[in-house]
Amino acid sequence: MNLIAASKPTACDLSRKVEGFDQDGNRVCMAVAMERAVTLYVNKREIVTLMSIGDHPVFLALGYLFNQGMVRHVEDVQSVHYDDDVQAIAVTTRSDIALAQKLGKVTITSGCGQGTVFGDMMELFDNAVLPQGQVVHTSWLLDLLKRINTMPSLYLETGAVHGCVLCQGAHPLVYMEDVGRHNAVDKIAGYMLKKGVSGTDKILYTTGRLTSEMVIKCVNMGIPVLVSRSGFTAMGVDLARRVGLTLIGRAKGKRHVVLSGAERIVRDGVMQQGA
Repeated sequence: MNLIAASKPTACDLSRKVEGFDQDGNRVCMAVAMERAVTLYVNKREIVTLMSIGDHPVFLALGYLFNQGMVRHVEDVQSVHYDDDVQAIAVTTRSDIALAQKLGKVTITSGCGQGTVFGDMMELFDNAVLPQGQVVHTSWLLDLLKRINTMPSLYLETGAVHGCVLCQGAHPLVYMEDVGRHNAVDKIAGYMLKKGVSGTDKILYTTGRLTSEMVIKCVNMGIPVLVSRSGFTAMGVDLARRVGLTLIGRAKGKRHVVLSGAERIVRDGVMQQGA
């Protein structure tokens, strides 16, 4: 699978130039990320409005519904239509997905922007079985961090978005960005659902915090390893340990910290444990 760098940093609809002044009063012109309100409808019912840069709306919609437990297979979806004029995504499912029950319980999460979990998603952990036997070489992490950090991206262009990368071994496969990390990971989930990609032998990298929401979504996607350059929340660590997810944080340069699933780590590189 070739790398899909989903966000084109120079795309005119993802950022725009804004003039201002620097700390010395000099005039500057810099790129700022676009932010749009995109409304998701399912079977003609309004579900949620997501703040997004607006690219890959089909992947965003499918991944959102998948990670909220509203659809489980791509065959559950009859059609997805995005109307750019009104910035709305209309999804039609092949059968009733019990929206009233799903919408009955809403949890506001720590995700920046719109972060919600519909229904009792903790039930996922009662039945979650992550792949066993997979390993993570520290040499892979070294290569991945270098490749991801130097890859052309909207983040490098604007500095105002989060990124999520689906990886296999030392190879980045799919790179998605958005104003919120939850949207970026949902785009990854939507891509996997639509293309039939398994999470069994994958690693998910995120620029954001390792929170309970990110752990839930990673487990839901069947991915056994979650990596971030950022830190952890206590609930994120507790949930990862509960299901045996390998959780690697503060991964910068040659350093990282593993707070769950250390049995998968093969130390064949020169990375060091550290904060």
